[in-house]
Parts: sequence; C-alpha cells; structure tokens
Amino acid sequence: MKSKRRMSTKVSDRIFDICNTIFMLFIIVIMLYPMLNTLAISFNNATDSLRGGIYLWPRIFTTNNYRVVFENPRLMTAFRNSVLRTVISTVGGVFVCAMAGYIVSRREFVFGKFVTIYFLLTMYVSAGLIPTFFLFRDLGLVDSFHVYWIPGLFGAFNVIVIRAYIQGLPDSLIEAAQIDGAGEFRTFMQIVLPLCKPVLATVGLWIAVGNWNDWWTTFIYAPTNPALTVLQFELHRVLATAMAQMSAQQAGFIAQQAAGMGGAFENITPVAIRATITIVATIPILCVYPFLQKYFVKGVHVGSVKG
Repeated sequence: MKSKRRMSTKVSDRIFDICNTIFMLFIIVIMLYPMLNTLAISFNNATDSLRGGIYLWPRIFTTNNYRVVFENPRLMTAFRNSVLRTVISTVGGVFVCAMAGYIVSRREFVFGKFVTIYFLLTMYVSAGLIPTFFLFRDLGLVDSFHVYWIPGLFGAFNVIVIRAYIQGLPDSLIEAAQIDGAGEFRTFMQIVLPLCKPVLATVGLWIAVGNWNDWWTTFIYAPTNPALTVLQFELHRVLATAMAQMSAQQAGFIAQQAAGMGGAFENITPVAIRATITIVATIPILCVYPFLQKYFVKGVHVGSVKG
C-alpha cells in the first residue's frame, strides 16, 4: 500500500511539474512577444510593415529604420544629456530621499508623523503646470540643465518607501552606534545606508527609469535649446515628424523635409519609426536592470509589507 501511495505521489508530482512548466512557458511567451514583435518590426522594411502580419521575425530585413534615427545630428548630444541627467538625478535623489526617510523614521523625531502626513499630501495636491513654470523661471531653471535634476531630488513616495524599510531595521544597531559616540550623520552613512541596499536599489531604479523616459521636461522648459535636448525628446520629435508628414501626404512613403533632422526619410513610416524608437529607448534600461534585479525584488517585497 505504501509503495502504491509513493508511486501515485511521484506521478502526481510529475504531472504537476509538467503542467507548471507548460504554464510558465506560456507566461514567458506572453511577456516576451510584445518586445520581440517590436524588434521584428524595427528591422523590417517600413513600407512592408504597413501590411501587418509580422510576428517574431522581419519579413523583409533592413537597417534603414535605425539609420534614419541615428542620423539625427542631435542624437549624440541628446544621449549624453540623458545619461548625465539620469546619473545625477539617481545618485542625488537616492541620497536625499534616504536622508529624509531616515529622519522621519526616528522615534525621537517629535514631528515625524506630521511631516510624513505632509509628504503624503504633496502626492495628491499639486499647484499645476503654470505656477510650476513661473516658479522654475524665477529660480533660473528654465533653459538650464539644472531643471533636469534639482526639482526631482525629493520624491514623497520614495521617502515613504525608504522610511518603511528603515523602520524594519533592528534598533539595537543604531543604538550601539550612538553608544559608541557616532553622531546621526555618521550613523546614517556607516550603519543605515549599507543595510538599505535593496530599497535604495529599488528607488534608484524608479528614479533612473523616470528620468530616462522623460521628454516632457525638455518640451516645457527647454524646447528651443539644442544643447539641452535629451534622447526621448529627440526620438519623440522624429516620430512626430514622420507622423505629420505621413498625414500630410496620405501615403506610405515619407521624404524628409524637416529642418535640422539630417539624413533622409526614405521609405519610412510611423509604424517602423515607433518600433525603432521603442527599441533604442529601452535597451539601456534593459542593460542596467539585471545588475539590480536581486535588490529590486527584495526592496519591493520588504517595502510592501512593512509600514
């Protein structure tokens, strides 16, 4: 009887493993298909892409779509600005939010609860675009590179997440450091920060992705300064030009007429340009994410269960 039960258990385990594997493979296909389909369209002939029916590989292979995007004379300047703003905003934002999170997490901080509520209110109440523009103009941030990183140094949601993580750390570690004579800043730098790597990596990834994908700031505060352009703004400009000319000509062939774009739009359609831009803008983040994945998963998990 026991041997039969063991055999039945082994058979049921194998069936479960097979079903689980099939299900997970199905999920992987669903998750990867949009990216692979976009990649295939980006390498497919632009005019042919209008016919549809492209799935996992290009029907007529070409690199002309990427040539049109990379021939933009502002692209290198935009790429440099995007990398620079992303690095500065991420490092500065993580450090500032970590300091604020540490302050409001301390029990001896009398106004900790009030300040936390105040931070939460800023997530739901905003002055609006016009007052913000006037404020940035009066501060000298309009048409300045500083507009890319100074306003984003502080994020209320990021502070709340870091605060929740710090509150989950053992108080004995901080008390031991203070008994040994360490001040608040030294305790924060040498004790708290090293223990907060998961949540700091999580917040850093959020900030980095947000800054990398942002084109709205350039559009509002520095639209006419080519020295301050960023990658997403230039890619959006290429797509907008292609779509506008496509609409004007009512055809699938686009000849480049926009000033300052460089190169030639030859047999380029918005469908192909959109797919190419998506790949170009996504690859840098995909290269960074694997190095932060273990911290990202742990940080999200801990930040979500501790309050």
